Amino acid sequence: MNKIVPVVLLVAAAGAAAAWYWGVPQRYGYFLPAAPAEVLYGNVDIRQVSLGFRVGGRLAAVTVEEGDAVKAGDVLARLDAGPYEIAVRAAEENVAALNATLDKLVAGARPSEIGKARAAYEEQVASLANAEQALGRAEQLRSQGTVAQSSLDTATTTKDMARARVASAKAALDLIEEGSRAEDVAAARAQLRAAEAQLDAARTSLADTELKAPAGGVILSRVSEPGAIVAPSTNVLVLSLTEPVWVRAYVSETDLGRVHPGLKVKVTSDSTVGAGYEGQVGFISPVAEFTPKSVETPDLRTDLVYRLRIIVDHPGKDLRQGMPVTVHLPPQADAAK
Repeated sequence: MNKIVPVVLLVAAAGAAAAWYWGVPQRYGYFLPAAPAEVLYGNVDIRQVSLGFRVGGRLAAVTVEEGDAVKAGDVLARLDAGPYEIAVRAAEENVAALNATLDKLVAGARPSEIGKARAAYEEQVASLANAEQALGRAEQLRSQGTVAQSSLDTATTTKDMARARVASAKAALDLIEEGSRAEDVAAARAQLRAAEAQLDAARTSLADTELKAPAGGVILSRVSEPGAIVAPSTNVLVLSLTEPVWVRAYVSETDLGRVHPGLKVKVTSDSTVGAGYEGQVGFISPVAEFTPKSVETPDLRTDLVYRLRIIVDHPGKDLRQGMPVTVHLPPQADAAK
């Protein structure tokens, strides 16, 4: 019995040596580093847009139903535009009035107005000449003692008043011939620009009474119905975006060197028909994180991973938001290109 034990030990040692020699550990992966991952696992990102008006009012119509496919620019809902149309007309009239005022200042007085001012000046000049003649006669008669001193004083006062009226008429003529002051014209221009800005704002508000699709997608839900009074930014519709599809996946630190922005990959799902969809890596997070529970891998790991985004430009209808997908990496030789 004691002789059998050494023999068994020798046989076992010889078998182990033979196994090592013939590559059994290498064949089954013992003592070797894990093979690099050929696939990654992730989910299609949920991309939804809550749509609302930039202005408030009464919801007049909702033109889409849940499940409707829409294109960018399609009108999805409308507000009662009456109050905003009135505001636009009022702003237009204000701009027209201020524009007329500016034109009047720039053009200056009309020829007939200048002629009227010149005639008034000439009239006052004639009155002054008449007052001077009357004063001369009064002075001559006073020297002869024919008239009283009060008559001479009255004639003097009349002449002084006539001279003042001449000066006033001359100033009025010069002012009307000179035209508007530059400061008045600049102020009128500024008022006109402010009114035009108010008109642009009124037109923008009127255009905002139509809710348009910002991108192509599918209407997920109708939150508000016609007749409701909605405030600015009130949620009216929820739009699910269809293109491009973003896939959120995670790569371990040991495989991080295999991926880079722009890398071409293939994306498949459990319901994919055909060879899958072409995509490319668009973003790799610079920050490591723990593997989220939503990542479904055959072998759950607790190692740190890096989040990356894969963009699928032309997805099929079987790629829906939130569904799990598999990302197939190219061979290492192709990935290095």
